[in-house]
Amino acid sequence: MQLGRGAVVLLGLLVGGWAAAAGAGGEAEEEEQQQQEQQEQHYPRGEHRSDYDREALLGGQEEADEYDKLAPEEQQKRLKAIIKKIDLDSDGLLTDDELSSWIQLSFKHYAMQEAKQQFVEYDKDGDGVVTWEEYNIQMYDRVIDFDENTVLDDAEEESFRQLHLKDKKRFEKANRDSIPGLNLVEFIAFEHPEEVDYMTEFVIQEALDEHDKNADGFVSLEEFLGDYRRDSTASEDPEWILVEKDRFVNDYDKDSDGKLDHQELLSWVVPNNQGIAQEEALHLIEEMDLNGDKKLSEAEILENQDLFLTSEATDYGRQLHDKHFYHDEL
Repeated sequence: MQLGRGAVVLLGLLVGGWAAAAGAGGEAEEEEQQQQEQQEQHYPRGEHRSDYDREALLGGQEEADEYDKLAPEEQQKRLKAIIKKIDLDSDGLLTDDELSSWIQLSFKHYAMQEAKQQFVEYDKDGDGVVTWEEYNIQMYDRVIDFDENTVLDDAEEESFRQLHLKDKKRFEKANRDSIPGLNLVEFIAFEHPEEVDYMTEFVIQEALDEHDKNADGFVSLEEFLGDYRRDSTASEDPEWILVEKDRFVNDYDKDSDGKLDHQELLSWVVPNNQGIAQEEALHLIEEMDLNGDKKLSEAEILENQDLFLTSEATDYGRQLHDKHFYHDEL
């Protein structure tokens, strides 16, 4: 079994959503560390751990165990129900657009489900509202209050103060009714501003506040790279800088003017689910299309069921256990 191409990105979406604005350099270093940790878990002492693949694909040991207990007949029944729901025009064939739309629906569904679960955990008194104090207690085990105008001497503490104040501003922006605390809809806007229209301008402005050092309303390549300065003894930039430069030029700077405007900036700080979904849809068709018609029939999917169940199209098999996806009446 193999992970879909967008798996790592999907995990990032569910965990951090729009956290790309944290800065290119630190982001790359953190990603490298996470990859190293995953590699150590996957190959402890250099030996391949086969159960790691199954857990990664199905979401964890609990989901993997549940998948094993599902009878083959029930697996196929639920999978057929999912295929039928992906097929929007009911012609018996899945196109790349239908698959892409379905994968995007899956992304949004699980992001919303995660936020709803978090809401219950954060709402300590169960009154249907998460206050700023409750958020702090859940996140830090105590209520934290920084002075907005006082810079701390310790660099690490100052960095934390800045992040905490950013969270507070986002929390306040998500609150639309001016009643203290966030209801469920507002909490989802706080956790996933990329899914809520009224948060868009805030997300853009926050990115500009952090990266637009010359206050011209744009983010240049130099500002995009953050505090990076080339080592005078090095003959070329490190690999992660080359990757970030390539992303800036080919992924974000659509008009090739050397800077990111508001719309281009949004494509950086808010992950583009559509692109990820389309890539996975095309990948599935390329791997599973047996007759070359660029579409997938139920028979073709069932012929290579394992691949379909280890893709974002079924969220690595998770949809087979989620009635929202496989139940015929939904």
